[in-house]
Amino acid sequence: MKRIKKTLLTIALPIIGLLSTAEAHRIWMIPSTSTLSGEDQWISVEAAISNDLFFPNHYPVPLKFVKATSPSGKELELRSTAEGKIRSSFEVLLEEKGSYRIAYENKMLFVSWKENGEYKRFRGTREQAEEKELKGKEALKFGEYFTRVETIVTSGTPSDLKLKGTGVEFSFETHPNDLYFGETARFQVLLDGEPQAECTVTVIKGNDRFRDSVDEIEVKSDSEGFIEINWPSAGRYWIEAYIETEPGEFLGKPVTCGSDYVLTVEVLPE
Repeated sequence: MKRIKKTLLTIALPIIGLLSTAEAHRIWMIPSTSTLSGEDQWISVEAAISNDLFFPNHYPVPLKFVKATSPSGKELELRSTAEGKIRSSFEVLLEEKGSYRIAYENKMLFVSWKENGEYKRFRGTREQAEEKELKGKEALKFGEYFTRVETIVTSGTPSDLKLKGTGVEFSFETHPNDLYFGETARFQVLLDGEPQAECTVTVIKGNDRFRDSVDEIEVKSDSEGFIEINWPSAGRYWIEAYIETEPGEFLGKPVTCGSDYVLTVEVLPE
């Protein structure tokens, strides 16, 4: 029987629900290819939230939170956009040489309370929550999460990837478009630009739909925030790092806070 791990990302997604789910739904974005050569190349990107990695079967990723950024830092137009019932898709034109970031970023407040014996839920911004007249509600609870999901695509020679400096992210000692089976990748886990020791990072190979178990790998960052990943085989991988951050306050109630980072990569044969 396939073992599904319930990650903290699962409970933080605005589309899935608030602080509860029966199954592990993972959010991801996959490009048609991660490395290209030649002039003015196109890629397509598929984005979804699903039970099985890289098989859309649950929810689309809302494209209003997705940006594609060129090596020079220019925000690119998402072409041929589509949001269906179980997946989203779009295309990007790569006119510059170097490495592109394609990322979903969203900060969302999740609220639950009890009303007339039934639990109610809301997700949105703090400003939207203020309009709900939530003060005094029974069993009122808040959670606020920042989620970043990204994939990297390179046209020509890989280039440096600038840090965002907010939320959880990786600093890449090994470029994410230069990964090979039989070689060790080395990334540094950061939170708001600061290295994070003892952070557990989960690595799962795609196509788990065809395996009896998820076969997830867990690695822990060292004292300087570095992790090393030894790829068990070539293929596409989903990598997640979650860090619970300092709790906040809203409407006189404590707010559980966290930051999640997901990266999808291609690992090539030797």
